[in-house]
Amino acid sequence: MQIKVEGGDIARCPAKAIIVNLFEGVTSPGGATGAVDVALDGAISQLIQEGEIKGKEKELTLIHTLGRIPSPRVLVVGLGKADKFSIDKVRDLTATALRHLRKVGAESVATIVHGAGIGGFDPEEAAQAVAEGAVMGLYRFTRHKKPEQDEREIHELTVVEFDANKVDVLRRGVERGAVLGEAANHARDMANEPANVLTPAALAEKARALAEDTGLEYEVLEREEMERQGMGAILGVAAGSTQPPKLIVMRYKGNPSAPVAVGLLGKGITFDSGGISIKPAAGMEEMKGDMSGGAAVVAAVWAAAKLRLPVNATVVVPATENMPSGSATKPGDVLRAMNGKTIEVINTDAEGRLVLADAVCYARQQGLSPLIDVATLTGAMQVALGPGATGFMATDDSLAAKLLRAGEVAGERMWRFPLIDEYREHLKSDVADIKNTGNRYGGAINAAEFIRFFVEDTPWVHIDMAPTDNVDKDKGVWVKGATGIPVRTLVHLLRSLADAE
Repeated sequence: MQIKVEGGDIARCPAKAIIVNLFEGVTSPGGATGAVDVALDGAISQLIQEGEIKGKEKELTLIHTLGRIPSPRVLVVGLGKADKFSIDKVRDLTATALRHLRKVGAESVATIVHGAGIGGFDPEEAAQAVAEGAVMGLYRFTRHKKPEQDEREIHELTVVEFDANKVDVLRRGVERGAVLGEAANHARDMANEPANVLTPAALAEKARALAEDTGLEYEVLEREEMERQGMGAILGVAAGSTQPPKLIVMRYKGNPSAPVAVGLLGKGITFDSGGISIKPAAGMEEMKGDMSGGAAVVAAVWAAAKLRLPVNATVVVPATENMPSGSATKPGDVLRAMNGKTIEVINTDAEGRLVLADAVCYARQQGLSPLIDVATLTGAMQVALGPGATGFMATDDSLAAKLLRAGEVAGERMWRFPLIDEYREHLKSDVADIKNTGNRYGGAINAAEFIRFFVEDTPWVHIDMAPTDNVDKDKGVWVKGATGIPVRTLVHLLRSLADAE
């Protein structure tokens, strides 16, 4: 879909549908909505008086113009109460409105920038939110389905601004928002693919294509190189699969004068059966998305390059399947990680922390700092938070604060959990330096403490995205399936780290 910004009067726009808005409690529309109302001979005002249009949040009222203006349809979007309106709602209302217009067959749409007038938002930020809402809200994953006969797409969205002095500002916001939305959709595409299509090799090729699109340095460590470097943890997880493992590395150098690069590490388990500690059959098909963390960091560094952020970042994604077979790692086996530390495997379904152990060791060898790992790591985090937030732990308070703020800006709620030193006691092994699971209580923290064992003194954030990687229905910018969380949060975090340099 093409998104463009034009100056002019939206009432004169010939798009197949135009979107205007109304706050709850407003009885006489003003601004662009008022101009459209006048052009429609007071149709919007009349519907307000009759109580059909109330301006309540998520209220959509479609008006057929019957030739009174060039566009055949006007959609009046309710913004809710003015004092409760937010940038998040700009994204969500844009997404919801456009999905509604797609259903009625509008292939071109024009919209005003919600919140940039009486809402009081910065016009550039509001325009960015409109673009994010459009790109993310219209996403759907249908590449393995036969198209429906009446299936249509919106091919063009025009953001119309009456004040010519604001057009350039809105264009900057729209361009940034489109990149952020596309980045989230790249991650969604990868996570929604079935595991027989998105193998570790295919994930590596997706990363290669995105690297080539933006001029990133790219390499893949194959099994032989992993063996030479002593990456026994990822190789132990990969032992049960016929698919060869890959360690995907992407390097973005947006600030050549900076001495170090941020490390973005993502769990890349393209299918997680649980291995010998096999999962229950119910819901196992969702484990095709166990590489969502890897997809998120790949998409985030693509966006950083597209936006030319002045920061250095290196992505490391340990990619493999976790499968049961005669060659699979067994409970009780001992693996040796890249740094020489040994791990007793108690549960082969706690494999994400194993592959991340070697990824962390590799990142530290490369001198990356701080380290930010992203993973669908624990069911315990899902139980703790439900679907409303993404959990994280951090060893650096300043970095944690920046992540919380980045999540607020992105509309992806982040929630900090503690790291509790004594929980390391749960991970003591009788036969190795550490074991890969503790007791059942504090499972998300135990998992983080395991990774911290390999992080040592490097500044570090661990993001456990298990609660938010997938949604079961359309809601605002979230479309059923993979969410693309926390791609945009990571981009905003990189932006704040660039500003701090």
